[in-house]
Amino acid sequence: MSRPAGPRPDESGPGQPSDIPAALAMACRTAPWAVAFLFLTAVYVGGAPVISAWLTKILLDSITGSSSDGLHHLLAPAMGLAAIGVVSALLPHATGYAANYLSRRVKLAIRDRLFTKVGDLQGLAQLEDPPFHDRLMLAQQAGSESPGQILTGLLGLLQAGITLVGFLVTLTVLSPGMASVVVAAVIPALLAERALNRRRAGLRWRLGPTERREMFYTDLLRDLRAAKEVRLFGTAGFLRDRMLGELRTINAATDRLDRRVLRTQGSLSVLSAVVAGAGLVWASHAALSGRFTVGDVAMFVASVAGTQGALAGLVRSLSTVHDSLLMFGHYQVVMATASSLTVPATPRPVPPLRHGIELRGVWFRYGDDQPWILRGVDLFLPCGQATALIGHNGAGKSTLVKLVCRLYDPTRGQVLWDGVDLREFAPAELRTRMSAAFQDYTCYDLSVSENVGLGDISALGDHMRVTAAARRAGIHDFIDGLPRGYETLLSRMFQDMDSNDPASGVLLSGGQWQRVALARAFLRDERDLLILDEPSSGLDAEAEYEIHRHLTQYRAGRTSLLISHRLGTARDADRIVVLSDGRIAEQGVHRELLAMDGVYSRLFKLQSRGYREQSTVEPEPTL
Repeated sequence: MSRPAGPRPDESGPGQPSDIPAALAMACRTAPWAVAFLFLTAVYVGGAPVISAWLTKILLDSITGSSSDGLHHLLAPAMGLAAIGVVSALLPHATGYAANYLSRRVKLAIRDRLFTKVGDLQGLAQLEDPPFHDRLMLAQQAGSESPGQILTGLLGLLQAGITLVGFLVTLTVLSPGMASVVVAAVIPALLAERALNRRRAGLRWRLGPTERREMFYTDLLRDLRAAKEVRLFGTAGFLRDRMLGELRTINAATDRLDRRVLRTQGSLSVLSAVVAGAGLVWASHAALSGRFTVGDVAMFVASVAGTQGALAGLVRSLSTVHDSLLMFGHYQVVMATASSLTVPATPRPVPPLRHGIELRGVWFRYGDDQPWILRGVDLFLPCGQATALIGHNGAGKSTLVKLVCRLYDPTRGQVLWDGVDLREFAPAELRTRMSAAFQDYTCYDLSVSENVGLGDISALGDHMRVTAAARRAGIHDFIDGLPRGYETLLSRMFQDMDSNDPASGVLLSGGQWQRVALARAFLRDERDLLILDEPSSGLDAEAEYEIHRHLTQYRAGRTSLLISHRLGTARDADRIVVLSDGRIAEQGVHRELLAMDGVYSRLFKLQSRGYREQSTVEPEPTL
């Protein structure tokens, strides 16, 4: 899929100033005391340098102009400077704790809301869209920190603003001209930092696909499932070169940006140093001519340095707010993403299936620029009967299943549940009446009990139900022999590096995993529709026969949809449907389809020929 034509993050679009209230509201809701403390700290830290500069001036002027009986005038400014020093020494530790606390709370809240939203996207359209994945990855990585960073940036602006106003007033009193020069020198820094932020955000967006490819090659090199082929075919070097090539592309783009940052910020630093140096020369000349006291010189130097520091802090804070807003914008876009499935405001309750499921004039494609997968399909799945769906790869079988499960809606046409369009139901409620074992089943790095129990969350912890499902899938005896039975972890991912205990986790074969996936589907045994997508593709002949026997018994009297390339598994279905090039080519029972001498007959004869013995038995010799 191509990227949408909408605005990129370095253009007007995601991450606008209008997002600031949402970010602040989230920070305030998650950690109100931390926000209040950081606000008070910013006010104090902003005013402390100005107060310190004035106390220093008073102290120096008192020292140079005091007599022995006027030493008591030194006590007040000295004690004030000491108090500021003590508080300033303690604040960073308390501020660091409050900021970290805020960050943790916000990260938890963002992660909760983000993946609640992702879970609420009932269809698959967004999850199969690469640009959406880019946004989701950025929202997860940086969006969790953005509200805290936006708050920190805004408090930095407040802090820098207080310092700046205080020092600018002081500097204006001492030298209005020098105050103007110092302010003018920071304008290029503001413009340059804004441009750099846009480039940083744009680079992250453009490098999204490259980073995905780099992670893809990295995962292949360390993935156990790919390890056999990688080693057998000797592709490790090839994949490593691909990974390094993508990484070099990322590094080259990042290096170019870093060089630009170096040139820009280096030039601005030189400009600031020149302005400060010229101001120091001017103040020294003013002191020699008697226009400035020692305290005035110290105050002037502190004011120039403080003004430049405050302006630099202002630029950094604006940069932080701008950059964080761009990243928070990805979170906002994800949260505002509408589901690809329309759900009525008052969905109809899903009744038990009594008549059947009908696909009426269904056309489907995954995008306007994509080819048609289904082309005018009319199909009825009768209640209480087993329907087998067969066809070549790419015929549209899996897509049809997605439409029946309402993971997508038809581009044209309708899918009906007892005559009611599926779009009139809430997708989540509809799916509670279904169970499925998909060909691309999920292998969870969890215990056996949890792997099976995820088929019906209500059964987690119900050992009898889990065991019954495992028995139906023919995997119970194997599970019972594992080191910890149903509590055995089906992964080595979480094994303690200091432990060599083999009971800490086991790895299953493909066929064993497939039985676990079947058990997960069988756990939902009181559902209206059972979907079995290649349920025995990873099994040996004996295991396939056993599973086929169990499935035949289990499907009796149930509404089921079986997808299989193995026609021996499909032949006992109540009805067999042949899908070809997105259309229904044939349908009927096994004998009827053989008599048609069409697609099904040809495929069945090809497969059955492979099982026949090709050798001939010679007669015994006679004497």
